[in-house]
Amino acid sequence: MNWQEFTALLVLATAMSFTPGPNTTLSTALAANHGLRRAMPFVCAVPVGWGVLLGICALGLGALVLAVPLLGWSIKLVGVAYLLWLASKIARSRQLSPADAARLNVTFWQGAALQLVNIKAWMLALAIVSGWVAGRADPGQRLVVVVPVMLAFAFASNLTYALAGSLLREWLAGPQGSGRRLVVFNRVMAAVLVATAIWMLFL
Repeated sequence: MNWQEFTALLVLATAMSFTPGPNTTLSTALAANHGLRRAMPFVCAVPVGWGVLLGICALGLGALVLAVPLLGWSIKLVGVAYLLWLASKIARSRQLSPADAARLNVTFWQGAALQLVNIKAWMLALAIVSGWVAGRADPGQRLVVVVPVMLAFAFASNLTYALAGSLLREWLAGPQGSGRRLVVFNRVMAAVLVATAIWMLFL
């Protein structure tokens, strides 16, 4: 892989990783509601799930999603349903305390599984495999370069959003801990997830 290809990969990774999406929205909301420590399992789950997805696409199974429309739509519908479910949990979360954890809690495995039903993630993985790996003379060596880069960006972007969310905790509590700002914040985060779910239907 020459430096021009590597630079293009870095530009794509930056644009796709740091723009708002379901992962960064959840990282922000989890950290804002429960602190950075509680958000870290999800932050770490994103690159793990993304790595599995990238590996699946590199093996050629991702092309099956494009070749079988019913399979692609199934992934979309499951992903949309999951995002809407998460949005409803976020919208109902009203406390900046672990006591509210049962209402807003995304486990490590749920975070990893989210990548497998995110049609946007599938399209990105397919684009990376087709643009940087498949059909090249050295696909294995290229994959060794591509995977760590994408995993690092996935982790860095979600950690950045989680840090931002954790820094907002005190402000979100509002005067005398009224929590009104948190309610508005959570509803905005939920609305972002709903908008993302609707957008995914048209990909």
